Amino acid sequence: MAGGSRRRRADDPKAVDDDDDDAKSSATIIDRRRRRDVFVLALCLLLPTLLALPRLVREVGESARAVVLAIAPASFLAYLAAKRLTRTIARLTLRRGVHGLDVNKAGTRAGDVRVPEATGLAPGCVYLVAVTFTQCLHLFLGGAEAASWALEHNSGAFNTPVPVRPPLATVGFGVFLGFVDDVLDVPWRAKMLVPAFASLPLLLSYAGGTTILVPRPVRWALGDDWIRTSDGNNLLDLGWAYYAYVFLLVIFCANSINIHAGINGLEIGQSVVIAAAIVYLNVSTIARVGDTQHAHVFSLCLAGPFLAVSLGLLTHNWYPSRVFVGDTYTYFAGMTLGVVGVLGHFSETLVLFFLPQIFNFLYSSPQLFKLVPCPRHRLPKLDAATGLLHASKATPTRYNMNLVNAYLRAFGPQTERDLCVALVSLQAACCGFGFLARHVLTGVWK
Repeated sequence: MAGGSRRRRADDPKAVDDDDDDAKSSATIIDRRRRRDVFVLALCLLLPTLLALPRLVREVGESARAVVLAIAPASFLAYLAAKRLTRTIARLTLRRGVHGLDVNKAGTRAGDVRVPEATGLAPGCVYLVAVTFTQCLHLFLGGAEAASWALEHNSGAFNTPVPVRPPLATVGFGVFLGFVDDVLDVPWRAKMLVPAFASLPLLLSYAGGTTILVPRPVRWALGDDWIRTSDGNNLLDLGWAYYAYVFLLVIFCANSINIHAGINGLEIGQSVVIAAAIVYLNVSTIARVGDTQHAHVFSLCLAGPFLAVSLGLLTHNWYPSRVFVGDTYTYFAGMTLGVVGVLGHFSETLVLFFLPQIFNFLYSSPQLFKLVPCPRHRLPKLDAATGLLHASKATPTRYNMNLVNAYLRAFGPQTERDLCVALVSLQAACCGFGFLARHVLTGVWK
């Protein structure tokens, strides 16, 4: 018939070739959209830092300027390496049977596709190499002072005015334990304790200050007997209690990223937003007070490569994800952010950046501690007919208690991509609020 169509036989080679071409074309379009979304996200997050860079270049000394500017190309190379290595890790883990199914796509064709897990191993390994590389740049560009820093980075044996201690052991330990968790499927309650072991190298080697910035209301309540002033800042010395605070902070950071998860791109999305806020905090502080803030220079050397490798992984994990990051990435991300905050001496501000994670943990606590029923997965439920995610229930009368489901209950069903964008935007808004609260409570704007 003129204008009609013929149905090709299932075993027709030409039909198979056409199907393969359609699949490749669809995958190419999806990859292009994924890269576009990640590029726009990265540009928005880095814009404040780019605006602050000219002032930094004008205000700081030559050696510090060279170190800070060298972080950009080193981080870009780390981004490319993480992006490339993720594909290799995904192929190898899939071959070894370390894979899962995307529960949020159950009932659709994508829900039956095996997705490689534990690909957080790729950015973790690249990050350790990148930090070592930036240390080499620091040695080459920073002179004698950088040589003393390098000794401290690795051994913690040298005593300088800014006692920064070895982060690589803690981060590497976190990557290792996270990968073990992905492979062996450690019970949930044991996962809460895993970061405690990874935080020990940082805690045992830390010999920095034990003071914190005092918020104005607390300052007035304590009086002058408890407060001391240094460089115009009002500080409170916590002594041994500060070590307990650092220990609990690092454990919380690692677990909070792991708990606030479950949709494509969310684990990395929240991490890159916090990392971008930390990068801006460091750059703006160095630009404001000069290169005397060695802790911020060191923190930037740690945060820059982390942001880069996370964006490299996000190009594969953004919706629709073709890899799962696993506990390897969540422990790696939480450990790194905790270490950066502690060694950068802004752990109080880091807590403000983690406001969504704090809310999620407090709201989830009844289920996490088995006070109310807690299923293995607390992910939203997909309506395959509409493609929208709905809040899921632990029992016929009780919704699952986490931020993802709370958002769906408050604002209605969402597509997975829109839900992730909304939660990442919420994270960015909370980081902006963190800067404002830092200024209002302590008088320090940046």
